[in-house]
Amino acid sequence: MDLQLQHARVLVTAGAAGIGRAVAEAFAAEGARVFTCDVDEAGLATLPADIGRTRCDVADRADVARMFDAALRHLGGGLDVLVNNAGIAGPTGRVEEIAPEDWDRCLDVCLSSQFNCARHAIPHLRNSSNPSITNLSSAAGKHGFALRAPYAAAKWGVIGFTKSLAIELGDDNIRVNAILPGLVAGDRQRRVLEAKAQQRGVAFAEMERLAFSFTSIKDYVTPQQLADQILFLASPRGRTISGQAISVDGDTRMLS
Repeated sequence: MDLQLQHARVLVTAGAAGIGRAVAEAFAAEGARVFTCDVDEAGLATLPADIGRTRCDVADRADVARMFDAALRHLGGGLDVLVNNAGIAGPTGRVEEIAPEDWDRCLDVCLSSQFNCARHAIPHLRNSSNPSITNLSSAAGKHGFALRAPYAAAKWGVIGFTKSLAIELGDDNIRVNAILPGLVAGDRQRRVLEAKAQQRGVAFAEMERLAFSFTSIKDYVTPQQLADQILFLASPRGRTISGQAISVDGDTRMLS
């Protein structure tokens, strides 16, 4: 399937590894011009040479402004696609046990960073013939998630931000959607399950079994599957899809 993304100008946050890297490399494989950022400089250094990159903490507004200057130079002065992928797992524990600074950092990276990037991107997206924003939420953005309140609160916020932006930007034909991954294969998901297993005093295998007991498809989502969905939304084939919170989670019914 030709997604007609050749020469699209794409910015993906947190592209050094995991979902972000899969998305950045998938766009590049379609012939798009891609720029990414991350706090992981070592990971950025291993990206293919044709993908532009810079270090950036997307929770830092001054850092984001500098990153956008570098991105626009690499992309030729314009932007067609913003993928707000950056996020952190945040702390695991009961609300009264969570340090306020850990709460703040989780919301800053998982939610406020999307505002930080969107406000810079929108003036450029208005000049695009195929503009889109995809925000990464989570299955935690529609289910309660015991012991992960900061993360769940941020990801619910992403959906509200997405739907509000979709309405606000409709007259500009800028479509805005959220992707809600479930259990994603990779080190970060493993660390989350390990932390919950430790908090509950059970083995990792038991925690993993419990997590999958609430899904219809008992398998991890891969970063490539998420990339495939994001590319479709960014392509002209997705031109009338906006304001949606799209689950890619094996039919997750709740989070344990």
